[in-house]
Amino acid sequence: MGLMGYHMTVVEHYSQYINNLCNRLSLKVADGYALPTKTTEVMLMREQGTKMYVDAVLKTHKRVVQVSSLNAALCPVFMEVLLKHQPEGVQFSVKEHTEADFQARFKARPELEGLMAQISQ
Repeated sequence: MGLMGYHMTVVEHYSQYINNLCNRLSLKVADGYALPTKTTEVMLMREQGTKMYVDAVLKTHKRVVQVSSLNAALCPVFMEVLLKHQPEGVQFSVKEHTEADFQARFKARPELEGLMAQISQ
């Protein structure tokens, strides 16, 4: 499950809620982690001008909760409870966890990758 929102505290609390609900329902949480925060600048241009300026800076916070061995009979009820308690401003998605999802949790470090390339040559 992936959670995304602009308010870090709300996203974190919802992630904790999902973990607690899984514990109460005896569902196994395989892993839970935060993805790197992404920053987006919203630029505006004045009506009579040509210069753009930063109007707002939006920070996107993401959390992932991996639930394994979810019973097919329990799944609709589990999803309904999660959606009923979903806070405003938090996006919720469900998908199978892949290797690309695992790699997305690590920040890119170009300087380290350059050194690794030099070593392997």
